[in-house]
Amino acid sequence: MIRIAIDCMGGDFGLPVTVPSALDFASRFADVHLLLVGQPDAVSAALAADARSRVLADRVEVVPATEVVAMDDPVEVALRRKKDSSMRVAAQAVKDGRADACVSAGNTGAWMAITRYVLKTLDGIDRPAIATSIPNQLAGATIMLDLGANVDCSAEHLLQFGIMGAALAQGRDASARPSVGLLNIGEEIIKGNDVVKHAAVLLRDSPLNFYGNVEGNDIFKGTVDVVVCDGFVGNAVLKAMEGIAKMLGSMIREEFQRNAYSMMSGMIAKPVLNRFKDRMDHRHYNGAALLGLRGVVIKSHGSADSYAFGFALQRARDAVAKGVLERTASYIAQMTQQGGESLETPT
Repeated sequence: MIRIAIDCMGGDFGLPVTVPSALDFASRFADVHLLLVGQPDAVSAALAADARSRVLADRVEVVPATEVVAMDDPVEVALRRKKDSSMRVAAQAVKDGRADACVSAGNTGAWMAITRYVLKTLDGIDRPAIATSIPNQLAGATIMLDLGANVDCSAEHLLQFGIMGAALAQGRDASARPSVGLLNIGEEIIKGNDVVKHAAVLLRDSPLNFYGNVEGNDIFKGTVDVVVCDGFVGNAVLKAMEGIAKMLGSMIREEFQRNAYSMMSGMIAKPVLNRFKDRMDHRHYNGAALLGLRGVVIKSHGSADSYAFGFALQRARDAVAKGVLERTASYIAQMTQQGGESLETPT
């Protein structure tokens, strides 16, 4: 059984989203055991309101936590004062070996700080990075990191992100040697700031399959398997993509409602449009992996509904099943050995 600890109290909506989504997920996957972490009375009440909880009682258990990290809590409060929060207890379940992975839709900064404090980073990794898959025109997905965990990065951090991203990409095809690109304002080696230029040198000299500099449109072209950038740039790109996807969906709906011809055309093209809608639905890509920690950690979007949160749970299950943690640790050791020196940032 794959055991997943869920922070049921986190996110913009909390229990009304996390508990129904968890039960739906357990109904669809018979190989999972879920630990629902949160205030016990509230979690039990949410379970009692759903008839599926009785059928799934042997694979769903309540793990008590007396405190909740609010979406606007400072990291200091979440880490130092709320030591029995649902976030902390979920991460501790992984640390103690009670769970194989943990998932939260709560405060991103707090989730990163708590999981890093509880689980620690892998040898050779200074900072964890948030990674997710972005659909590309090759009918596949481009892995991109970092998406907001680290605003200021050194060249060595970007190298580490490349290694972690390649390890994640290899989970899709164990025989492949994933290509890695460095996000820049141009393909030429003279482009970019000093950090990006230095990172390109480190990546080029590493044993990674480094493609070189890539631009923003290469993310969607599928030019490389992995795109590396700092968290400031990555988060801005991600939010822009979410906004574009929502705008396109809204424009299509409005156009079909505006005139009869478009409505008739829409009926004929409905199967194609539905496939396009599903592919562009950002909820399908909810659930970003926090790579570089000694445990599988998934961050769901805070505004995720039950449908989207289910995909975050699926990311956790897939990461455990494909051995992403073990693969990442092995990749780091391999890169260090082949590179002849430590990957950690010099002090």
